[in-house]
Amino acid sequence: MHTTLFDEVLGPRQAAPALLPCRVSVVIKALNEEKRIEATVESALRAVAGVGGEVILADSYSSDRTVELAGAYPIRIVQLANPEERCCGAGPQLGYQHSRGDFVYILDGDMQMRDGFLVQALAFLDAHADVAGVGGRVVEQNTESLEYMARGERASAHLQPGNVDRLDGGGLYRRSAIEAAGYFSDRNLHSYEEFDLAIRLRALGWRLWRLPLDAANHFGHDAPPYRLLVRRWRTRYICGLGELVRAAAGQPRLPLAIQGLRELRIYLAVLGWWAVLASTLLWPLAPSWRLACFCAIAAAPVLLMTWRKRSLAKALYSVVSWCFNAAGLLRGLLHRQRPAREAIASRVLKEPAGPFLQPAREAVH
Repeated sequence: MHTTLFDEVLGPRQAAPALLPCRVSVVIKALNEEKRIEATVESALRAVAGVGGEVILADSYSSDRTVELAGAYPIRIVQLANPEERCCGAGPQLGYQHSRGDFVYILDGDMQMRDGFLVQALAFLDAHADVAGVGGRVVEQNTESLEYMARGERASAHLQPGNVDRLDGGGLYRRSAIEAAGYFSDRNLHSYEEFDLAIRLRALGWRLWRLPLDAANHFGHDAPPYRLLVRRWRTRYICGLGELVRAAAGQPRLPLAIQGLRELRIYLAVLGWWAVLASTLLWPLAPSWRLACFCAIAAAPVLLMTWRKRSLAKALYSVVSWCFNAAGLLRGLLHRQRPAREAIASRVLKEPAGPFLQPAREAVH
């Protein structure tokens, strides 16, 4: 692969000053996605060919062949200069600060865009000047995982078509709205970066909309659910909620954050549950009675969720997941944060040989 390498810190609009803005930038954020990156890039190139624009791979310092495989395509490839800055918020912002599109679509490296969505999304944004971003249906391919089944149940409300409070799973955003909000994604967040963007936009009066169209296929991780929880603790993904609350503290968007985070109330309840369990050690009862009370209180959430879900496996996973996330909430609240508007140190590994892609209808003339 032939690459051009620039070691420098680049601001939001400094990546390619000699090139004019284009219609759409599709930003693919990836970390070790060699298994699917070729299909992801090809789907993005097909989507952009219909509307005009560019495709950017924002790589979080992959250690596999992700960059090598993506380098065979006419796309821009940029990479974090410091692998220690890896997190879900850094990837989109890295791609955004190297993008030129009047509209920006964010795509995970394990997703594939569906044909025709960008055309419909652009038409909707052109017709609705008060809408900052448009999403569609994300078609989940990993239907067997307990994690993704639980996520689907939690997210059902804001995945419905119409006016929504966030665009989980990616969306097409208006650059002018992003610039008004200050930045695309908070470089400090290990998760919840799309919700953070949503509340920053909504606090400024912008709306978000989900169309009743398939936007992308999502394949997700195929790791066993409990191993996935451990991985998310190790990578700090599970700390995102606490980091988001800390970033929103004292800001006009804080009420929107609290209102939209149903899980925050669940995790706070879990912390209260832990406090009650710990307090049983001090109850003025005989040791056998204290043990009995401890066991009864410990088992209560599992029994309740088994009744609600009609499945012991799903119930047990829910409770264990709550415990991991409650601990992650505390960890995230205590995590020191860097200024979100600060440019991310990056390297340009590859520039496309020619100008950005033109719509197919224009290429004929």
